[in-house]
Amino acid sequence: MGLLGLDTTSTFVALGVAMLLVLAAATIPAALVYLLPPIAVGGGLGLVRVGGVPVGRLVVARCRWRWGVLRGHNRYRAGVVIDHPRAFQLPGVLAPLTLLSAEDGYGGRYGIVWDRRTGLLTATLRVVPASTWLADRTDADTWVAAWGGWLAALGHMPAVRWVTVTVDTAPEPGSTLADAVQQAVVPTAPQQARAIMHELVRTAPAAAADVDTRVSITVDPKASAAAPKDLFEAVADLGRILDGLASRLGGCGVSVRGRATAAEIAGTVRTAFDPHARGEVNRLLTGPQADEVLGWCDASPIAATEHTDRYEHDGGVSVSWAWHEPPRQNVRSDILARLVAPGPFPKRITLQYRALPAATASRVLQQEVNAAAFRAQFRRRTGRDETARDSWDAARARQAATEEAMGAGVCLVSMYATVTVTDPAQLRRAVAHVEASADAAKIRLRRLWGSQAAGFATTLPCGICPPELSRRLFH
Repeated sequence: MGLLGLDTTSTFVALGVAMLLVLAAATIPAALVYLLPPIAVGGGLGLVRVGGVPVGRLVVARCRWRWGVLRGHNRYRAGVVIDHPRAFQLPGVLAPLTLLSAEDGYGGRYGIVWDRRTGLLTATLRVVPASTWLADRTDADTWVAAWGGWLAALGHMPAVRWVTVTVDTAPEPGSTLADAVQQAVVPTAPQQARAIMHELVRTAPAAAADVDTRVSITVDPKASAAAPKDLFEAVADLGRILDGLASRLGGCGVSVRGRATAAEIAGTVRTAFDPHARGEVNRLLTGPQADEVLGWCDASPIAATEHTDRYEHDGGVSVSWAWHEPPRQNVRSDILARLVAPGPFPKRITLQYRALPAATASRVLQQEVNAAAFRAQFRRRTGRDETARDSWDAARARQAATEEAMGAGVCLVSMYATVTVTDPAQLRRAVAHVEASADAAKIRLRRLWGSQAAGFATTLPCGICPPELSRRLFH
């Protein structure tokens, strides 16, 4: 609730500066000569916006970027022979993370990404979603309603910081089919039959895709009601939370395949940094000793360099976007179908949900309703006409408050997209493909200029949240 697109704090600061100018003009007019230039410069940096971002923030971000480049913070090179306990850290914002393996209580093990800086723990559920194209519309609406209830339950779980849903698609490398055919072909079979099978293996990857859907849950042990005393108790508390959340996911149109193992998480990160390794990683994960072969040190790239518009890493170049504006329409169950559908390039589409506590959700929505009323009163006082967007925002604020009073939850939703190419000459084509898919879904994506590494890391099952990174950076 503020003036000229400012928030409440900035509005009161602007009003205070205006009162200071009035008092200075009434008491010491000569002081205006010294006050007006810095106030004009500061007002321009704070009020003038480029793409919805104040110029002052853009200038600060650009200066920090240049300072980081001069100090080499945008480059990562792995050592080959380094006697250091943290020699195989991941680059950038992934550096504080380490991978743990814990028992799931059912005779198996699963992987946990532990942020050593903040203490957050992230576990990943592997799911298989049902296609809304093949389901009845009533069933799809039921799944969406169940998903809303699942998210609403997060508001009553203070330990859950955020939930990340990622759809990872890539052209099938052909290794799965090739291995299956190689094991099935009999050496004594006719030559023509074997030639047909080999031709099938050669041409099939052009029409197939590798699709993986993940639900990563990040918890804060310090906010848990169980108050765990050490890492062992925190992991046990995380296991109980996962059991409850996984059992309720079945009604949301997905089948839970289980918890991702440490090797699967490491393999996912490895294939993101090196797309050429996808076939070999899939082959290792299906082997009998996958947990012993793939570790956290194998997930790290050999080299990575962050540029303002792209992220170069082992075997590929990636571009990441963030959600700039959601669709201003009634959202259907198939709104993201084209964006998450497999394409000619490996890509990851991530939705991140940060549930507000149930105790504060009503207060936040009431503030939104008050802000809409404040803007309407300001328009009447200044003689401005109400725009269609103002009317729509006010109606949605009242609708959200009504739904929350009926039991719905309140979440802060973010979207991130990353596309990777192995040939830099195909980068512009891949960028155009993702942006065209987003336009079809009426979603505005903003390229993460100067934050490509953070956007790349967000789409991995590592529990990275860019708003939290930004808050720690500025505070």
